[in-house]
Amino acid sequence: MFSFHIERSKERTWLYMLMLIVLLISSAIVLTKGHYFLLGDLDKPNNDDVKYIHSAKLLINEGVLAYNSGNEPSTFIMPLFPIMLAGFMKVFGQGDAAIIAFRLFQCLQQAASLYFIFIIARYMFNSRAAIIACVISALYWPDYFSSGVILTESTFRLVILALIAVSIAAVQRKRAGWYLGVGVLVALAAYFKPHASLFPAIFLILWWKEKYSLKQMITSMLYIGAAYVVCLMPWWIRNWLTFHQLIIFTTSGGSPFLLGTRIDWNLPSADFFKLYPEYDPKTIFEGSDSVAIQKGIDILKYGFTYEPLKYLHWYTIGKFYNLYMIPYYWRPIWPFGKSLMFAIQYGFMLVALAGMVWAMIRESFARLMPVMLTLAYFTVIYMPFVAFSRYGYPNMVLFIMFAAYLLDQLLYFTKNRSLSKRTVRM
Repeated sequence: MFSFHIERSKERTWLYMLMLIVLLISSAIVLTKGHYFLLGDLDKPNNDDVKYIHSAKLLINEGVLAYNSGNEPSTFIMPLFPIMLAGFMKVFGQGDAAIIAFRLFQCLQQAASLYFIFIIARYMFNSRAAIIACVISALYWPDYFSSGVILTESTFRLVILALIAVSIAAVQRKRAGWYLGVGVLVALAAYFKPHASLFPAIFLILWWKEKYSLKQMITSMLYIGAAYVVCLMPWWIRNWLTFHQLIIFTTSGGSPFLLGTRIDWNLPSADFFKLYPEYDPKTIFEGSDSVAIQKGIDILKYGFTYEPLKYLHWYTIGKFYNLYMIPYYWRPIWPFGKSLMFAIQYGFMLVALAGMVWAMIRESFARLMPVMLTLAYFTVIYMPFVAFSRYGYPNMVLFIMFAAYLLDQLLYFTKNRSLSKRTVRM
């Protein structure tokens, strides 16, 4: 049975010690590095992080939620992240102090993540594997970059870990409160990344495995849906009052679907433009969402008809590689340079994938399902769209659990083999 409690004092001591170490290391890094983690220029917003900061200031000073639209309201992004930043600016002012405080808040989130890593990995495997997972996470250097950069990934990762834990508890305990909690956490995740909204689809498999009746399934989904709708309602009302139309999530000038057709960020083949003369290489990736979707469909029609192997590779192995084999590590932190971190990431992923296969062979698949389905969902959802390391980063914590399991198994077999040799000698 899944539990949020840690009863053994030794396990608590190890976990709290690791959480403290992560908090101290990440805090020291963000305090000493400061604006080294900025990806753009604070004086002229030219990257996502400084655009979020600009949006937060505009929200405080003008009461307007805008992004990529000057001082005019927009629905280019979901609102929760700039609202969080604005909250820190209300307390610490609109200068560097608020940015530092927010980075330290992200350090707290990184430390808090270890708790969820432990209880989820313990549920899937055992306490020893859970502690190993926490140690790997404490040593995984991109986490410290994520603490310093002003982007949504650290917060989103913590929300997803909490969502997995609450989902397991909800399926096992079959109580309304837990399913309402799932709905709230799905809505919270959607306030950062809208594609999280379809996450409850994985419950259809979990319920089937747990032999839920049809009535139980419908009732549980209604609880999730009700909590989700209530939480998203303020955003929908704001959009209706501001733009006089129902905007469920966002509207933007750059289509993730169209951009996702770019193989290694290159243009389609020259023959594509001969077959579709209405498109110009200079403007093919510009335009509104509705136009962009049709462009993307035409590129895919051409690609899977005339270059099927190339496009099949891109929409499977290519996007998986971009999501997970390249580290989310845009600002290197001593002692790991970018090249070294790339090599470590590659080796780590091979270990994690081997651990996943071994776990599917050796362990109860029912216990693996919540994490496996979450990992599958947040991988497949990116395949039609833009896929790169920033989007894959929140899933790395799930791979860490499988890497920890393989290491735990190796330690177990090594220990048993050593004991066997001693017994034979005696």
